[in-house]
Amino acid sequence: MQQTVVFSRRKFLKTGTGVLVGSLAFSLGSVSTPAVGDTWKLSLESLDSDTGKALLKVARHIFPHDTLDDAVYALVVKDLDGAAADAAVAGMLSDGVAQLNDDAGGNWLEASDEDQLKLLTARADGPMFGKVKGTAVVSLYNNEMAWEHFGYEGASFDKGGYINRGFQDLEWLPQPSESASPPKA
Repeated sequence: MQQTVVFSRRKFLKTGTGVLVGSLAFSLGSVSTPAVGDTWKLSLESLDSDTGKALLKVARHIFPHDTLDDAVYALVVKDLDGAAADAAVAGMLSDGVAQLNDDAGGNWLEASDEDQLKLLTARADGPMFGKVKGTAVVSLYNNEMAWEHFGYEGASFDKGGYINRGFQDLEWLPQPSESASPPKA
């Protein structure tokens, strides 16, 4: 049973559509491009589309990055869908989303972001939260789309290390005070 989940795009990654669409096409197989519409499509094999949408939002609440595209969070859902090939995992994820829906008095996704976060935080010790958190930390931060977004250039060992490859080129952090970086004696 194959389901298609449609995710709204928020904003393209700074690297442009070519890298984003190419990476997703390779990773997910089914992506609609901006020329076709403002949505990303992810085919799910084990989970239903409502569960997939809720899990994407759960991952976004656990690891919030306002400027990170939903397409990157879709990789988390893709990995969770793969794990849900195991019926026990599928049941645990579906039950976790059902519990959030019950807590919200209907549909958790229709609650405000504030209320979603409160309800999710109350379930932070549950197995669904732990599974999403454990999967998301790898799916989000171990892929080149996120690396491009955050300015991480990837592993440097095979390129001679960082010392001559932008060790001090962080432009998004303020310069440290002199006392934080005293000169060598």
